[in-house]
Amino acid sequence: MRFTRKDSYPIPRIDESLDLVRGSSWFSSLDLRSGYWQVPLSPEARAKTAFSTNRGHWQFKVLCFGLCNAPATFERLMDRVLDGIPRQQCLVYLDDILAHGSSFQSALVALRSVLERVAAAGLKLHPEKCHFMRREVSFLGHRVGKEGISTMEDKVGAVRAWPTPTDQRQLKSFLGLASYYRRFVRGFSSVAAPLNRLLPKDKAFTWTGECEEAFNTLKCALIEAPVLAPPDLTLPFILDTDASNVGMGGVLAQVGPEGERVVAYFSRTFNKHERRYCVTRRELLAVVASIKHFKYYLGGLPFTVRTDHSALQWLMSFREPEGQVARWLEELQPYDFTVVHRAGARHSNADAMSRRPCTADGCRHCERREGRERALSAEEGVCATVCRVSGPVCCELQTVEVAEWGQQQGRDTDLQPVLQWVEAQVRPPWEEVTALSLATKGLWSKFERLRLADGVLQRAWKESATGEERWQVVVPKALREAVLQSTHGGVGTGHFGVTKTLRRLRQGFYWGQHKRDVEDFCRRCDNCTARKGPPGRSHAQLQQFPVGAPMERVGVDVVGPFPTTDSGNRWVLTAMDYFTKWPEAYALPDQEAETIVDALTAGMFSRFGAAESIHSDQGRNFESRVFATMCERLGMHKTRTTPLHPQSDGLVERFNKTLGQQLAIVSAKHQRDWDKHLPMVLMACRSAVQDSTSCTPALLMLGREIRTPAAMAFGRPLDSPHVPPGPEYARRLQDRLETAHNFAREQLVNAGVRQKRNYDVHTRGRHFVAGELVWVYSPLRKKGRCPKLDSHWVGPCSVLERVGEVVYRVQLPSRGRKVALHRDRLAPYRGAASPQTPGTPTIPLSGKDILQASTPRCRRQGS
Repeated sequence: MRFTRKDSYPIPRIDESLDLVRGSSWFSSLDLRSGYWQVPLSPEARAKTAFSTNRGHWQFKVLCFGLCNAPATFERLMDRVLDGIPRQQCLVYLDDILAHGSSFQSALVALRSVLERVAAAGLKLHPEKCHFMRREVSFLGHRVGKEGISTMEDKVGAVRAWPTPTDQRQLKSFLGLASYYRRFVRGFSSVAAPLNRLLPKDKAFTWTGECEEAFNTLKCALIEAPVLAPPDLTLPFILDTDASNVGMGGVLAQVGPEGERVVAYFSRTFNKHERRYCVTRRELLAVVASIKHFKYYLGGLPFTVRTDHSALQWLMSFREPEGQVARWLEELQPYDFTVVHRAGARHSNADAMSRRPCTADGCRHCERREGRERALSAEEGVCATVCRVSGPVCCELQTVEVAEWGQQQGRDTDLQPVLQWVEAQVRPPWEEVTALSLATKGLWSKFERLRLADGVLQRAWKESATGEERWQVVVPKALREAVLQSTHGGVGTGHFGVTKTLRRLRQGFYWGQHKRDVEDFCRRCDNCTARKGPPGRSHAQLQQFPVGAPMERVGVDVVGPFPTTDSGNRWVLTAMDYFTKWPEAYALPDQEAETIVDALTAGMFSRFGAAESIHSDQGRNFESRVFATMCERLGMHKTRTTPLHPQSDGLVERFNKTLGQQLAIVSAKHQRDWDKHLPMVLMACRSAVQDSTSCTPALLMLGREIRTPAAMAFGRPLDSPHVPPGPEYARRLQDRLETAHNFAREQLVNAGVRQKRNYDVHTRGRHFVAGELVWVYSPLRKKGRCPKLDSHWVGPCSVLERVGEVVYRVQLPSRGRKVALHRDRLAPYRGAASPQTPGTPTIPLSGKDILQASTPRCRRQGS
């Protein structure tokens, strides 16, 4: 528990403070000697700093490090001491003070004012750390001078000699220093992305070539960091923005007498949701984020935004924007700026950005309503439909250049000889291909239907439905996973089953045994499995819990809520003896643990005694400390079902259904009097013959049949014409109970064998082993999510151990929680069809853009 009230006094931003030295040529830096220790504490506050050692108990008399409000308190003190001195002459950050001026005289006046205030406050300076009237000084970890702001040489030297990190701790130290100077590094987020991916605790530290390249690039960028110009509010600002596939960036600059100089850099990586944006939305997000980052410079001033994405020029003049784009445009309304397009070749200063045009199938939020059917641009290299094999093949995520198709086919060992045959237009004899792979021999048999179009191997295929001949790209092994992802799980493909996915794939692609790969990919698709359920899932065999005497095992549950009765009852507590099938039901106003315990002890347990074992689900009322105390005092063993598996308490669950049906019949007209009918419904259930025992619950529990209104109305004869004396009655009752119980046990055994035989016919599968990955059925409703659109299976989850015949302990993926689950809620994990990640090639949804691109070099006729 936290008792300290936070002091929200603002600490100056380092970047804002450094910007205020614009136009200064002379600087004086001052540092207090043990600044915190010059602030006395009040007697009331001293006790809050107390600590104990082996030499006694101590407390501070002065402000010490480690107090949560110490920085705010000290900053407030320094602001009061230097109050009245403009920030254009004096900057203070805790115990660091910088007096500066544009001329020697103005800097001297500022220094004199600072020294007078410090002396009047009784504060002491550290002479060795004070530097007066310098052209360049160090302040807040930066070199501040007439030319601008730059990195400090001692820190740059440390970067130059920094060894390659070998663990996460060393990597965090390097990134901490590098991040401090990120404003000097163009595209810092994109450059550091491979290193940041090694920081999660659950990820193994594997140093790759990509990490080494990023590490060296950052070192060089920091060592050669440019000198940033301080902002001049009399000059117009220019903001260059751009977005790549992994991040966004912005460069704030000004054009002065010395030409264009950088004021500051900004960069940020995209999160997993932003990476799915179309190119236009990513570019617009880069504009919005950059303007918000530099709002202290740009607010209230006209400025120019330069971008290499021409669509943003008309995007800013949207008449009827929708959704997210509308919200972004609304955020930009307070700013006065003009969007100017600059060719990508001249736009290299704003991060390492891509210069691809917007996709042909653009995002509907980023297109004009009146122009969605037209091409987005008429620039060179941009077209409404992909129609040139020499250009990129567009898709919803990334692109695979057509030239890469030919390169990947050339690297595929199965396709290399086929490319040579088709290029030479010579089909070798069978004897020369018998030693080659099965895939190569399959293409040899289809030689008459192969061609080369701009270096891409294609196969002729006739569609059975229309008889139309199509050309399919022969897909190399390196691109097959991407093709499967695009045709099954890409945008507009719908995650359909094997048949539809296979037909979609055949519209433009082919390779040997592609049907088998499609079946395997659909079976491994995590998205499909999570919603539709794992294929071929099985159930465990039926488990039996034999009982042989009354009150040996009692099941309990709560049913409701029902309509509130005149007595205030809404719930029904049900209990049933597993041997005799004797039911109990109590109308309750709530389902709290105290109410349930009172009803059971005053009812069933007070009449028939405590049960040996009591079984329930995992409701909080049954798992509470109150319920556990009752079981402990009465000497009952408490058991429970596994989560979301009511079949483990099937006897009570079935009685709940019967009870609900009976109450619905007798309370159909007046539903608020159902609790008055509850005793008669119980009488009917207790006097009815059970299928499993072939006896009534009353006979097995009481040793006699109970009288019912029907028996009294029709005069059914009693079991005995007269009641014998007490001892004789007791003997007969004991004999009757013994006979009835033996008969019931025999019937229960026979019924159990019959039920297990019938149930186990439909079960199949196997036991799971520790370490195996499984799917877990979890249909629970989640707050804020529609159950009809949610997935009911989660995974992969790891099996930790087998704790029973059909119960396993499983570690769930969310928070690593460990739970015991029934076998019926588990299914084998077949292996995921991994989601698309940045840098993974994505194949267009149809191969027609490649196949109908140009005239082939060689085409042979054949069926």
